[in-house]
This record gives sequence, structure tokens and C-alpha cells, in this order.
Amino acid sequence: MSGPVWEPAALMRPGRAGFDAVIDVRSPSEFAEDHVPGAVNLPVLDDAERARVGTIYVQESRFLARRIGAALVARNIAAHLEGPLAAMGPGWRPLVYCWRGGQRSGAMASVLRQVGWRVEVLEGGYRTWRRMVHAALYEAPFPAPLVVLDGNTGTAKTEILGRLPAAGVQAIDLEALANHRGSLFGARAGGQPSQKAFESALAVALAGLDPARPVVVEAESAKVGERTLPPALWQAMKAAPRIELAAPLAARAAYLARAYGELAADREAFAAALDRLRPFHAAATVEEWQGLLAAGALEALAGRLMAEHYDPRYARQRVRMAGRVVARVALADLSEAGLAAAAAEVARAAGRAVATAAERVATGTAR
Repeated sequence: MSGPVWEPAALMRPGRAGFDAVIDVRSPSEFAEDHVPGAVNLPVLDDAERARVGTIYVQESRFLARRIGAALVARNIAAHLEGPLAAMGPGWRPLVYCWRGGQRSGAMASVLRQVGWRVEVLEGGYRTWRRMVHAALYEAPFPAPLVVLDGNTGTAKTEILGRLPAAGVQAIDLEALANHRGSLFGARAGGQPSQKAFESALAVALAGLDPARPVVVEAESAKVGERTLPPALWQAMKAAPRIELAAPLAARAAYLARAYGELAADREAFAAALDRLRPFHAAATVEEWQGLLAAGALEALAGRLMAEHYDPRYARQRVRMAGRVVARVALADLSEAGLAAAAAEVARAAGRAVATAAERVATGTAR
């Protein structure tokens, strides 16, 4: 690898070791499954070309595969130079990677260096990135004091969580990273990222934490939709001090009806989601819910779902959590002023929770 020495782990940090761009030259399907967050995909072989060259390599001739592959790679790199790279100036500095830092990234880097750009190749390619992600999530303890923001459905946990950074408190929105609200009705447009892509985004979020300051996450189960939380994070969440939000059922129902408005607009999908609750509730109950949906009575439906499904379910789940409830924040309403006040109180409580936990450990009174 030419150029100045740099630490691959710097890819986890926002500055990205001084590179102006990170270029993934793998095929579009490889890129779609997972990639270094923020990387751009400039494939030197698309999916069909890669399959074609691989088939020739195995079934016909290695030499023929290399010759045909080289021609395809040359044409694709030329297209990138005349397209997305045409505006790059002489001082541009990219990092290039492929699956394992071999022929595909080497070909791109060689041409870009001939242009005069200061190019580096990620040694080990995507596999190096994946090893770093795995080490961060599966081999290391959670890197900062953790506080869990809890509360029944409709207490605006996600919205309050999003306000904490402005109050000087670190927060990680797991539902945003997983692109899912974490419930049966939690699907979002675009679907969920792959497990690997979710882990890549999470690893970058953890790398950006100040380990001396608390970080708040929203209470979740071990999975957010179909994405699984790494064991170290899940165990830390179960043991973490908890801040509990509370609001009247009517206020929660109104908030939830607004927050889930786009889902309610697709009545067919909403009705199908309600039907998935049939194994857990009497048929008559589900039919009553379906009737409220058909009538457009979304607040009434939200209230029934929370009182009869979500609140009891969350109560059972909390019994399995070892973390202490260290603060309860009551919201009389879920207005803008109410949410702002709650976020400020949560920020103060998070700091107190971590200080109290540290004191309990120091005095030997931690359970």
C-alpha cells in the first residue's frame, strides 16, 4: 500500500482519516448487502459481468476470463472517470476497497494514480471492515455508561431521544439504524437494512461515543424488527438504569394516531398487521379492532391496542430487566412544550443515573 500510513480503524470515525471519499468497487449486490457507511459504489464489474467472468474462469479458461474481465473493468473505470469522477480536482484523495483488497480495487487504484490522485487501497478490503465491525460489537464490552429510556407505547420515546443531543446527552436511535419502529406496526418505507448493514451503522455510532459520558438508548427487545441487537449491547441494556416515561392513555392514543398516520393510510396493510395478533387475542377482540380501523377511528383503535395488547406485553417484559428504574418523568400532554420539558428532565436524570450507578459500584452496594 503506497502513501502515508493510516489506521484502518479510523474508518469508524467521522473524519475518515483525511480521505475525501471512500469508494467501494464491488458489484451493486455486494454493496447493497453492506458497505462502509458513507462509501459510494463505483463497481468495476456489475453483477452480470462478475457472474459471466466467474463462469468463464471455472468452466473455460482462466486466461480468457482475465482477458474478458480486464476489458470490462477498463470500460467501467473509463465510464466512472467520465461520469462521477469528472469533477474531482488534482488534490482529491480517495480510499478504494473491494472484497479483499485484490484485483478489483488494485485496478481502480492503479488508473486513479495515473491520473495523479493520491489513492490508497484498504488492505484486506471489505473483509477488514467486517472484522472491525465484528470486533466492536461482538468482542468488546459496550463502550460507555448506558441508560435506557423506557415507557409504554405512545409516550414519544423516540422523539424525546432525538432531542437529547441538543441537551448535551449522547443518544443512539436503534430504530433509525434498523429503519423500524420496533413493533408489529413498525415497518418503515424502504424496508430494513441487512443485518450486516445494521451492524456497520451501529459500529460507527459506537465509535463516535465519548466513553466518559452516558449514552441513552430506547428500550427495545433483543430484535428491532428483524434486526438482532449484538449480545453485548442487549446485556448492557438489560442491566442499565432506566428512565421511565408516563403519559395518560388518551394523550398517548392521540400521539400514536398521528405518529402512525402513514401506516394507517394503507388500511389493507394495517388490517393484515392486526390479523397477526389473532394468536394472542380472542377472535372477537381482533374483530372489534378491525371494525375501528374500518371506521377510521384511529385514536380509539390506538387506545384499545395499548390497553389490551402493548401495555400488558411491556409490563411482562420489564419484569425480566435487571436495571433499576432511577427516574420517572410524567408528561401531562405530548405537546411541543411537554416534549421539550420531558427531554430536559430525561437529560438531567441520565446524568444522575450514571453518577448514582458509579457511586453504588464504588461503595459495594450495587446489586
